[in-house]
Amino acid sequence: MYQITIQNQVFEAKTQKNGAIIQNKTNANTANNVVNIDWDLQKINENNFSILHENQSYNVEVIKNDLENKTLTIKINGNLYEIQAKTELDLLLQKMGMDKANITQIKDIKAPMPGLIREIKIQIGQQIQKGDALLILEAMKMENILKSPTDGIIKTIKVKQGDNVEKNQLLVSFE
Repeated sequence: MYQITIQNQVFEAKTQKNGAIIQNKTNANTANNVVNIDWDLQKINENNFSILHENQSYNVEVIKNDLENKTLTIKINGNLYEIQAKTELDLLLQKMGMDKANITQIKDIKAPMPGLIREIKIQIGQQIQKGDALLILEAMKMENILKSPTDGIIKTIKVKQGDNVEKNQLLVSFE
């Protein structure tokens, strides 16, 4: 069972071999809120699918698949849709207050290994996004780009270019 949210509409979906049973949870009191959908699904390549449902063909392209946040951006016959899918386990963790929305924000970046700071790509007060490059750490003659694990603002930079650092040494702090 999955809870799927599409354009502020919440659905419960149970997959079957050639389709799904979908219930509209947003409008649960309306008639026909449970639909049994039969389809023929063909994978064209990694991000493209063809679905045949009630003698109509639908071209589905996965534009973005964010597994961490369990969201998809798909295009169906040229129309874009943002979809969030949660499993029964996700819903249980959310109900127990253990979903990732309640995880403590990361405030510090530490050196994952000893090495040499080759380049600092940020400055104090800079607004950064998750995945932005922070530093380049050279270790064992390889350059490693240390990226931000979260969105935030740079509070302090504890190293400068050319510094040698030890494993677990504090490099950057976020506000």
